[in-house]
Amino acid sequence: MARVASTPVGLHRFRPHLQIPQPSKFIRSSLIFHNKTRKFKRVACQTDPTPTETSTTERLAAEPGGVNGENDQATTSPLDSSGFAEFPNKDINRRTAAASTLAALGLFLSTRLDFGVSLKDLAAAALPYEEALSNGKPTVVEFYADWCEVCRELAPDVYKVEQKYKDRVNFVLLNVDNTKWEQELDEFGVEGIPHFAFLDRDGNEEGNVVGRLPQQYLVENVDALSRGESSIPHARVVGQYSSTEARKVHQVVDPRSHA
Repeated sequence: MARVASTPVGLHRFRPHLQIPQPSKFIRSSLIFHNKTRKFKRVACQTDPTPTETSTTERLAAEPGGVNGENDQATTSPLDSSGFAEFPNKDINRRTAAASTLAALGLFLSTRLDFGVSLKDLAAAALPYEEALSNGKPTVVEFYADWCEVCRELAPDVYKVEQKYKDRVNFVLLNVDNTKWEQELDEFGVEGIPHFAFLDRDGNEEGNVVGRLPQQYLVENVDALSRGESSIPHARVVGQYSSTEARKVHQVVDPRSHA
């Protein structure tokens, strides 16, 4: 029995039954690959759970001028530093300037032209010179010409003053182109027009105003005449005028005409 138990062959045959089985190389590689794969997937899910949506959002935020940027610029107004929308200042300035120009032009035309008042209208409504000297009222004599620009410009002012004082003061217009008034031109020393001569109730000249001057000068002189003052506040005043040397003498059709 002792010799049978010590036989090397017998011991070798029972050794595999005493060892713990070890996993094969194929199984170990599969487990390692499986663990690595799961670990890679877990890291990927944590860093970018929705890669498509996140990248799209970041791209839109970083690039406002992309595909939709043009539409945004077309439909929205730029903001200034205070956060309010800026207005088209250049366009508003142009419209404001145009409106101001039209308003100023309308004001000028309404004040200077008085909607159609002309020298011919004044001459037609003026009192004849001989009648004015004989009715016992003070008189304003204006020497004028149709070609005189200053005369045409002052026509509305003269019309307004005449409408205010016509019941107390005579208003006469004498055309310097009419040869009938050569004696009056010399008598009053008319060298420039418009020439306004202010006569008292007896026909004596108290003073004269020549050329373009403020309406106040005419108003104050006529007011002094209407109140019977012995003198007028503006007796010798000369402004911009047209010279009578340029007058165009014409043949008088009606000798009685004062125009």
